[in-house]
Amino acid sequence: MSDYSLTKYLTAINYSKEKLLDTDDRDWEKKYPPFIINKGLSYFSDTVMYANEMNRLHHASKHMQFSFFLNSIKSRKRFSKWLKSSKIKDLDVVKQHFGYSNKKAQEALSLMTKKQIDYIKERLYKGGRK
Repeated sequence: MSDYSLTKYLTAINYSKEKLLDTDDRDWEKKYPPFIINKGLSYFSDTVMYANEMNRLHHASKHMQFSFFLNSIKSRKRFSKWLKSSKIKDLDVVKQHFGYSNKKAQEALSLMTKKQIDYIKERLYKGGRK
């Protein structure tokens, strides 16, 4: 059984130029994640336009998209940390207490002291196990 991980696809596109989708194993094409590959390539200045082109031509087959990247992008080792949305501590408490949206709760949270947040937590505590 093969490992159809995202890193295999990105390594093939960026560095090894291995034609993963041209094998007898059809699962390589089925498990190819076009959106995630485009996102991964959009972090680099030399590949962002290729990723944008594939976003524009999203209706193209997975095989066609992979082949485009494989044959267009110059071989180079690329690595970057993926951006993740950060979970703001106590945001849910403020949202629940005041009935605010995410944006308003973030603004309110920036104005509140630790003592005020603890007071809200006490008020919202319903009992039971922690």
